[in-house]
Amino acid sequence: MSSEYRTGREGEFTYRGHTLDELQDMELDEVAELLPARMRRTIKRGLGVEHEKLLEKVHNKTEEETANNPIRTHLRDMPVLPSFVGLTFAVYTGQEFERVKIQPEMIGHYLGEFQLTRSSVTHGQAGIGATRSSKFVPLK
Repeated sequence: MSSEYRTGREGEFTYRGHTLDELQDMELDEVAELLPARMRRTIKRGLGVEHEKLLEKVHNKTEEETANNPIRTHLRDMPVLPSFVGLTFAVYTGQEFERVKIQPEMIGHYLGEFQLTRSSVTHGQAGIGATRSSKFVPLK
């Protein structure tokens, strides 16, 4: 599995000095010690019921299963853990579910960071009821 992901000086992905295989063999508490402070605190205080259900789904799925049928979730605040690498999630953006394939570099971030909830605004021309000055559209 780690042969697909080549980064770093030695050619193998590492997160805070540990390879991907080592991270996947660790318990959740050991991984939590390596994560940033906010995620570490979240895990130490105990994940919510929904978060635990998502972890159960993750442990029961394989990469091939999630490629066609991603794991759907509204939990944008779920930390990306080493056991998620290679799986595909469908993260809710507020309007629809967008696919996210988890890469090793995503460890230590939240699922919601990879699907934006706001799109850029493109303004059209002035509509009915607009003032005379706002109806002016320059030619150049």
